[in-house]
Amino acid sequence: MNKQKIKIRRALLSVFDKTGIVNLAESLNRHDVKIISTGGTEKTLDIAGLPVTGVSTYTGFPEIMDGRVKTINPLVEGGILGLRDKHADDAKANNIEWIDLVVCNLYPFSKMVSQAECDLMAAMDNVDIGGPTMIRSAAKNVGWVTVVVDPHDYQSIIEELDEFVEISFETRKKLSAKAFGHTAQYDTIIHNYLKDERLSNDLSLTYNKHSTMRYGENPHQSAAAYQYPNDRSKNILNAKIHQGKQLSYNNIMDADAALSCLKEFDQTACVVVKHANPCGVAIGEELIDVYTRAFKADSLSAFGGIIALNRACTIAVAEAISSVFFEIVLAPSFEDSALSVLSKKKNLRVLEVGAVTARENKLEFRNVDGGILVQDTDTSVLTLDELKTVTKAVPSDSEMKAMLFGWKVLKHVKSNAILLVKDNETIGIGAGQVSRVDAVNIALKKSGKRLDNSILCSDAFFPFRDSIDKIANTGIVAVIQPGGSIRDQEVIDACDDHGIAMVFTGRRCFKH
Repeated sequence: MNKQKIKIRRALLSVFDKTGIVNLAESLNRHDVKIISTGGTEKTLDIAGLPVTGVSTYTGFPEIMDGRVKTINPLVEGGILGLRDKHADDAKANNIEWIDLVVCNLYPFSKMVSQAECDLMAAMDNVDIGGPTMIRSAAKNVGWVTVVVDPHDYQSIIEELDEFVEISFETRKKLSAKAFGHTAQYDTIIHNYLKDERLSNDLSLTYNKHSTMRYGENPHQSAAAYQYPNDRSKNILNAKIHQGKQLSYNNIMDADAALSCLKEFDQTACVVVKHANPCGVAIGEELIDVYTRAFKADSLSAFGGIIALNRACTIAVAEAISSVFFEIVLAPSFEDSALSVLSKKKNLRVLEVGAVTARENKLEFRNVDGGILVQDTDTSVLTLDELKTVTKAVPSDSEMKAMLFGWKVLKHVKSNAILLVKDNETIGIGAGQVSRVDAVNIALKKSGKRLDNSILCSDAFFPFRDSIDKIANTGIVAVIQPGGSIRDQEVIDACDDHGIAMVFTGRRCFKH
């Protein structure tokens, strides 16, 4: 493997993203580099007045088959792949000139297939063949060839040529790795588009770095955020940050949890999150009223948390938020007057996320040692028709609606989860406990004296009647739970003993 510096004498430039390509070509021209180019790139350089030779002129072979075949030619591939210390005779015998620099990036296939009018034919027409072939050839021949796939790397090439006239092996090796990553990502996107099964036998993932963070969950852990290529969906990573410091690892986790819960609601809603768990949720008509009730649901836990709104933040809400310490407030948009008020809280991060719509059925990933776990996002919606009353006492219509509200929130509370709701707001949340009765105790404690006519929601069945006995005579009038325990009848009997109504959903909503 040659590890010496290499002088660039001939370069092939063929890019979809033409950002900075003229500046790079001007630098190459200053260093007497002969430039070969294709199509739109050739035209761009020609307009800029730079000397450039078209690939067809260089190879003596025209582009054919609507441009499908143009750079796949021995004069191109041989010029890139040949080992200078081994294949010189072959090159001379076949009139092949060495190509020392390949600058190429590919059409964003993901952008094409995300368009509503894109069908399979259109998608396959936009699968690049020559580009990846040149990139991989150059990346493979790292001992002799420099490959550049990212316009952000042009300046470093310009500076290295200006200072040393040659390109170092260290630079070539770094760019080779980046090139293989570029083509791997490209092929992964195509693979995921074409496969029929969501959970197929092989799973390919690809992401682009969004940001590097100061640290992860703790200061001694390094961290970064990555996102899907060309993703333009309404999410935390794509949010417009009006003010405040860069989002931390924990900020993103908490804000994502808040936005996920918020997406359950069409009505005006506010979600308060602390450590990835909702601690207060309310729905209603007026945003200021909804915010106030969500905050008061557990104001102690809300301190230092995340406020998520699904309506434009008004000046009234901004003033209320400003009176308390929060890490983040997020909303579809903000009134100018609200931004002015919030700007006085310099450390408050203000995120504009765009329209808050229902969650999409995507795949979720969890790391485990040696692999990942994959599942569908829980986008299920519980309806009144699915609720089965199993007790002598029958819930009223308003109590049934309260159960549906509670179930939407419950889906976002870590298991074991117990949630108490009343009047379209949460009044007590017991999250992430190893015992269901412990979760009940915490929810009761947090509810204070607000239990009259409240509803208890459980994310899984009750294994014993102890939780029901615990809520007797507290003011809780009804329970919603999945059912399915071998002791269901024992739990039903406990409700009947205490005059509490209970319904089964037939499904659970664990969140680990």
